[in-house]
Amino acid sequence: MDARKEDLDEAPFRLRSYGKSELAQMYMPHIKSSTARREFNEWIDFHPTLRQRLVSNGLTHKSKRYTPAQVKLIVGVLGKP
Repeated sequence: MDARKEDLDEAPFRLRSYGKSELAQMYMPHIKSSTARREFNEWIDFHPTLRQRLVSNGLTHKSKRYTPAQVKLIVGVLGKP
C-alpha cells in the first residue's frame, strides 16, 4: 500500500454534514453505494430509538443528508466508521 493511501485511511472522522450514501459507504466501503445505504438504514432501524431520535432532529424520508447533530447521534450508537 502506498503512503498516500495509508494517510487517507487514517484520516480522523469529522462531525459534519454527510450525504446518506456517503456516510453509509464509510461504514461499508466494500459494497455498492445503494446497497450500503439500504443496509445502513437497516442498522439504524435495528436500534430501538435511533430512528426516532433522528426524526426528532429533523430527518425526513426526503432528507438527502445527515446534519452534524444527526451524525453525532449515529456515531454515538454505531461508533465511528
